[in-house]
Amino acid sequence: MKVLGVNGSPRKQGNTAHMIQEVFKVLEAEGIETELFQLGGNLIRGCTGCRTCYQRQNQKCVFEDDVMNSCIAKMVEADGIILGSPTYFADLTAELKALIDRSGYVGLSNGGLFRRKVGAAVVAVRRAGAIHVFDSINHFFQISQMVIPGSCYWNLAVARDLGEFELDEEGVRTMQILGQNMAWLLKKLCRN
Repeated sequence: MKVLGVNGSPRKQGNTAHMIQEVFKVLEAEGIETELFQLGGNLIRGCTGCRTCYQRQNQKCVFEDDVMNSCIAKMVEADGIILGSPTYFADLTAELKALIDRSGYVGLSNGGLFRRKVGAAVVAVRRAGAIHVFDSINHFFQISQMVIPGSCYWNLAVARDLGEFELDEEGVRTMQILGQNMAWLLKKLCRN
């Protein structure tokens, strides 16, 4: 079993990455392989709605001049996907939104590539707006027919400056319980 974590933050070792890594600790302790993909900070184009993915049905976006197809291939290979984003003006980062749009179309145009995979959103927030980000990511999981595990609270942590995630005890606990629930669910779903 493998879980791919996608860091939508341009800060490679910022709070969003640390939140994903906190979930990874639990998954790895349960024998589940993990991989972190750095999406944020890359120059990525948004979806143009050209629908070429529906014509080609080759599990790729037509645009090959950025990291998107590499990320989509890793998402297809994984049993579980964590999408993480900081909160930017009550929304997710532009890079993560581009991933949702482009991989969403590729997934749907190829017969539901992400169907029945386990999906979890993690969101870093300074003050407010995280629930909208959390909902946006979960909408992608739901339209992709993915299975979403819960935690003891919404999967967010109050953190802006580097290292503040570790100071949010409830946020850390939420990530740990998310990891436990994700591992349990993956083991149930991947039994066959």
